[in-house]
Amino acid sequence: MMRIIEAVPNFSEGRRSEVVDQILDAFKGRANCQLLDHHADKDHNRLVVTVVGEPEAVMEACFAAAGTAADLIDMDKHRGSHPRIGATDVIPLLPVQGVDMKECVEMARALGERLATELGIPVYLYEEAAKRPERRSLEVIRRGEYEMLKDEISLEHRQPDLGPAEMHKAAGATVVGARQPLIAYNVYLRTSDVSVAKEIARAVRGSSGGFVNVKAIGLEVEGDAVQVSMNLTDFRRTPVHRVFEFIKREALHRGVAVKRSEIVGLLPQAALISTARYYLRLTEFSPSDQILERRLEAEK
Repeated sequence: MMRIIEAVPNFSEGRRSEVVDQILDAFKGRANCQLLDHHADKDHNRLVVTVVGEPEAVMEACFAAAGTAADLIDMDKHRGSHPRIGATDVIPLLPVQGVDMKECVEMARALGERLATELGIPVYLYEEAAKRPERRSLEVIRRGEYEMLKDEISLEHRQPDLGPAEMHKAAGATVVGARQPLIAYNVYLRTSDVSVAKEIARAVRGSSGGFVNVKAIGLEVEGDAVQVSMNLTDFRRTPVHRVFEFIKREALHRGVAVKRSEIVGLLPQAALISTARYYLRLTEFSPSDQILERRLEAEK
C-alpha cells in the first residue's frame, strides 16, 4: 500500500499574483506529490494550498515553498484580515493512507526542525504534534498575531518550540502540526458592521459556548460585507448545514441577511451528502447506489 499524507500549508499572500505563482511552483512538477487545490483570498491576504502524496515528497515541497515565501514576503509590510504570525503561517500534516497519526507527528516535528535549522525560522508545534498542552490550539499560538509575537517571542512563555527565540527578519514565525481533516467554511453577511460577525462567531464557536467542533472568528471583508470565518473540526458531529442554519438565525435576529458562503480547499463528499439529505429532505437515499460517479467507480 502506498503511503500518502495531505498537507494544507497557509501562506500570508493573496494579492500579488506573481508571488502566489512562485509559491505554487514549489508544489508543481514533483514526483509522488500532487497539488490538488489552492485558494488565494485578497481580503485575508492569504493563500491556502492542498497537496497530497508520499510523505517525503510532500514535506520537501512544503519546505521549498516555505523558503520561497521567506524570500518574497515581508511580514512587516503584510496586512490582511486573517490572523497570522508568518509568511508561511501554518503547515498541518494529515494522515491519508498507510500512515498513522503518530507518524504524522514525527514528520511534522522533523519538518519544523528543518525550517528552524536551515531557514532560521522559529517554529511552534500544534495539535497532535504539540510539545506543550497549551499549544495544541492554533489560536493560543497566534494570540496578538505577528505584531505582538515580534515583541514577546523572547519571553519564556512565548518562546518557540524549535529554532531561535527571535523572528526571522522577514518571514516571522511558522506553526507546524499534525491533525485530522477539517472543513474551512466561511459565511458572508450583508452588513459592513464587523461587530455583528464577531458576535455571531462568539455564539457559534465551541470555546465560548457554541458548537464543540467549531472554531470561528469575525472578519471585515469585501467592503460591503463581513465574514464569519470557521474551521469545522468534525463535520459528522457538527455538520455544515447545522452551522449555516445557526448563523442564518443569529444574523436574522440582528436584522442581517446571509450574502453567501464558501468552502476553502477540499472537503469530504460525505459532508455534502449530509447537507443534501437535510435540505432536500431525502429519505431512503443510498449514496453508493444513487450517486452516478460512485456507481461508475464501483463498475470499474
